[in-house]
Amino acid sequence: MKQRNKPTYLGSVSSVTGSAVIIELAPQLNSGLLIIGGRTHRVGQVGSFVRIPQGYNNLYGIISETSESSSVDDINNSLQIKRRWVKVELVGEVIGEEFERGIGQYPSINDEAHIVIDEDLKLIYGNQDSGQIVIGKLSSSDSIDVSVDLEKLVTRHSAVLGSTGSGKSTSVSSLLRSIVCNNEDDVLYPSSRVVLIDIHGEYSAALKDIAKTFSINPRKGEEKLLIPYWCISPDNLIDFLCGQVNEKSKSSIVDLIYQEKIDFIEKNRAKAEIGKIDINRLTSQTPIPFSLKKLWYDLSYEDSVTWDDDDRTVPALTEKGDPENLIAPKFKPPAPGVKAPHKGGDGILKRSLELFRTRLLDQQYSFLLAPDDWEPNLQKEIKSDLDELLKLWLGHDRPITILDLSGIPSTRLDLLLGSLLDILFEASIWGRCLKEGMKNRPLLLVLEEAHRYLSNDTSGLTKNMVRRIAKEGRKFGLGCMLVSQRPSEIDETILSQCGTFFALRINNQTDRSRVKSAMSEGIASMIDSLPVLRTGEAIVAGESAKLPMRCKFKLPTKGRYPDSIDPKVASLWGKDRVDEEYDQLVVAWRNQNPFEFEN
Repeated sequence: MKQRNKPTYLGSVSSVTGSAVIIELAPQLNSGLLIIGGRTHRVGQVGSFVRIPQGYNNLYGIISETSESSSVDDINNSLQIKRRWVKVELVGEVIGEEFERGIGQYPSINDEAHIVIDEDLKLIYGNQDSGQIVIGKLSSSDSIDVSVDLEKLVTRHSAVLGSTGSGKSTSVSSLLRSIVCNNEDDVLYPSSRVVLIDIHGEYSAALKDIAKTFSINPRKGEEKLLIPYWCISPDNLIDFLCGQVNEKSKSSIVDLIYQEKIDFIEKNRAKAEIGKIDINRLTSQTPIPFSLKKLWYDLSYEDSVTWDDDDRTVPALTEKGDPENLIAPKFKPPAPGVKAPHKGGDGILKRSLELFRTRLLDQQYSFLLAPDDWEPNLQKEIKSDLDELLKLWLGHDRPITILDLSGIPSTRLDLLLGSLLDILFEASIWGRCLKEGMKNRPLLLVLEEAHRYLSNDTSGLTKNMVRRIAKEGRKFGLGCMLVSQRPSEIDETILSQCGTFFALRINNQTDRSRVKSAMSEGIASMIDSLPVLRTGEAIVAGESAKLPMRCKFKLPTKGRYPDSIDPKVASLWGKDRVDEEYDQLVVAWRNQNPFEFEN
């Protein structure tokens, strides 16, 4: 049935090429505005939708380009004929009352096209099926909720990308709240599990009612973040503690760590979780506790020992030393020739052991090298094991866990973040058959400032772990969400694994090109509009979205914004000057604690 007399009539199809359709606008649309049902609609807006009726079905597309041409009437030599076109990328169709992505048939020449109104948009976006979460409103219609598929959002990975000042942190807070909450207060998914890696300490203020925060420098209401060193790969741990050592020395240290782990198991066989360990499957990588102080002492002993007898059975000790207080043993100096004391150690690790000791004494690394209840004593006794750590991070009563890494030295971020991800990924692999595992209770990892450790130029532990999670995480119930202001710096392999994109305002051309290349759908024109998006507005596209769309995220209520809001320069500079003392600032700096004197 022809509908050219309807107020929604836009024009007719003049060309069909693949998924692209050219529509010639009707001559009567000179004003560029249509008033339908009391609402004003702009005609031919890039990014807006078009409906092409096909009998009982309707095809839908997105306007990607507009153009106009004119000609002179040869007879009168004065009359100009103006013709206007829009280029439309077909994206889906409605069959009956159900919207489906993809096209089952193509339009024909002269088929009519119509403006999409709210009634059509509700058909496309109005689905409230189980698993759909509302994240905001459609930019072109405040009455239409925008929802995404939670299952595909988590398992197929995602990325939130936007320049500084685009509202990225606020949008991430809003998105996470939408994922776990039906509204501002009710938890929709009580068994949801989200771990947010917070590099700048921004999110605790925004999500404190639904999150538990673990921080290097905990504030009131937060818990101390502890990462047991014995969960870290021995190779990486040795590099951190000792600097560069030759392969022979590193192998000797790894062997010593392996033996310490065996000794710990033998000493703690009475404990149920330790007694079940098959020692034949033990490797140096197995996360078994051992004492760093004892390791340092044993290495110091072997590196400097001398012997009082020819059989080298009696050490020439002058001072026994104290591993608990990091006091090295001292020996008589070796005698010349064949006289005792005889030389034992070659002293090759002396400088490395000095660095090792310095690390153990440095308080800024205490969360890793002296992890409270997770540090075994010299008698191989430990108060808390790995199960308590996982329960602390994942088994609490709130849906979101914030791991605040803002106090970690930037030079060590890769090792520590990579170790965190390693713990969580290994837990997902080996717990996949258990009710506590992530196969039965999936986990979403949110990685802030992803460009800092996932760039093309880096090759550290974190990048390797994120690559593994991006490629294999879905099979074990582990999803990933990357958050970055520089998508062009993120490794292309990792970014290509993201199935859903939330692209906020991006001004840099290189970053826009990377986003455009990563998105699989033909929405180039929408990506080109990224520089003009409003704060907190994003283009959403990918597997969890029904259609590429321009969305305005929900705004948080007062008091639930991230701690990343720009300072009010004019009002702060306008205050009367007062005397200032900087002694507290210096103390906070030296103690590596910005909250030292917080009011």
